[in-house]
Amino acid sequence: MKVSRVFEMQHLDKIAMEHYGIPESLLMENAGLAVSEVIRRTPGVSGKRFLILCGTGNNGGDGFVVARKIHSNGGRPKIILTGDRNRYQGAARINLNILEKLPVEIADFFSLDILRMDLAQSDAIVDAIFGTGLTRKVEGKYHDIIDLVNQSGKTVFSVDIPSGVSGDTGQVMGIAVDAHHTVTFGLPKTGNLFYPGFKHCGKLHVSHISFPPDLYEHFQISINTPLALPDRNPQGHKGEFGQMLAIAGAFGYFGAPYFAAMAFLKAGGGYSRLACPKSMVPFLARKGPEIVFIPREETPKGSMALSNKNDLLALCDKMDVVVLGPGLSLEDETLELTRQLALEVDKPLILDGDGITALCENPDLLTGRKGGTILTPHLGEMARLTGKTLAFIQENKIDLLQDTAKTLNSVIVLKGPHSLIGCPDGKVYINLSGNSGMATAGSGDVLAGTIGAMVTLGLSVEDAARKGVFLHGLSGDLAALEKGEDGMTAQDILDFLPLALKSDREGLPDPLKEKYRGAALVL
Repeated sequence: MKVSRVFEMQHLDKIAMEHYGIPESLLMENAGLAVSEVIRRTPGVSGKRFLILCGTGNNGGDGFVVARKIHSNGGRPKIILTGDRNRYQGAARINLNILEKLPVEIADFFSLDILRMDLAQSDAIVDAIFGTGLTRKVEGKYHDIIDLVNQSGKTVFSVDIPSGVSGDTGQVMGIAVDAHHTVTFGLPKTGNLFYPGFKHCGKLHVSHISFPPDLYEHFQISINTPLALPDRNPQGHKGEFGQMLAIAGAFGYFGAPYFAAMAFLKAGGGYSRLACPKSMVPFLARKGPEIVFIPREETPKGSMALSNKNDLLALCDKMDVVVLGPGLSLEDETLELTRQLALEVDKPLILDGDGITALCENPDLLTGRKGGTILTPHLGEMARLTGKTLAFIQENKIDLLQDTAKTLNSVIVLKGPHSLIGCPDGKVYINLSGNSGMATAGSGDVLAGTIGAMVTLGLSVEDAARKGVFLHGLSGDLAALEKGEDGMTAQDILDFLPLALKSDREGLPDPLKEKYRGAALVL
């Protein structure tokens, strides 16, 4: 499913009206109809009381249509105008004029005490205060109104996006409605899918409100829908399922190299090699005897020595994919080894953790690489890689990801809740698998090895990143279904990888199917 930014949806509205001749009033009618349909399916309408809070823009106009639909289906709507009723224009004014001729109560907001009584007497609330265009912090009476809505304990339906959530970033602008259902229009907005906005939406629904599909086929943001895994050859041997070399580990960092190398095997890869400081091998071999170890010379501090470069390059030539960086350390000699390897390895390369940090001073080294590059930074590493602040990244995730992926000619997985996969051609995928339990040490190392397996199973670099991120999140979700999110470890994610592949091939559990769809379609 495609995803829109606010300016793209505004442009889509304009084209629909000016090129296709779809009246604004029809788009508003369809939007209100979609919300009323979700209400009909959920608590029902007949005989129930609904309090509809309407702002002065088109979001409020959508709320007027909802009120009319509730009234026509036997419900009892009451409208509270949160702003000046003289400010309504266009289709919103038309729908307010219609309502004023119907036996529907319309009241201007007067006081919090009266609103509190109205909320108490209602069965459900429709939030049509602000739309996706909100750019300022919610303050004053609007802050107090939203706070009362959240305290009411009533079922809340938000129109397009919960009031107070930024339509582009998903950030809360001071305070935001905690909706149980959100019905968005045309396409889901990035703010519907980015945290914390996603959590405020409750169950997300989308109605295309009669937009022709060709209007958004060229949009570059999509939900990361599961790609099909290549079929396994029943007569295949371990070499046919690929060979990966992980260059990882340093004294004190035993988990990262193990998780990266073992995840490759757990995700379906055939032959996993791990080049690590020689003093680590006896300890890691007891944990992962299935891994083939390549003991390497080390610095006095126990990290990988620069003298290993030529041997490692020769070994990389025999591999299908290379993972570089998990737990390598930030010792100067090792950082230089990492930079030289990143430049000279001509196989698909997955850079993670310290491997990314090594390139931060001169990331342009990656632009001329052959074989394809995947970077897996978390927000802090993305900040170092781009020289931007965390606040800037939060406000400009999509643009920054697109620019950086293009500049570095790399696929970039920006890790976090609902990780993003950015490609050099500008496409961005929002991944919906995974949960908060996966915010744990070693989780990213499991991801690196999982992506490596997807490369050796035959997927392109871009598709391998997409599939690896999805399966990694699916494994965490399966672990959470059995064990819960609290206390999840990287080992749990690793252990559930085979079941994740099995579920992906044979059919996902129903709760996860709904989760990964992103938004339920309202016709």
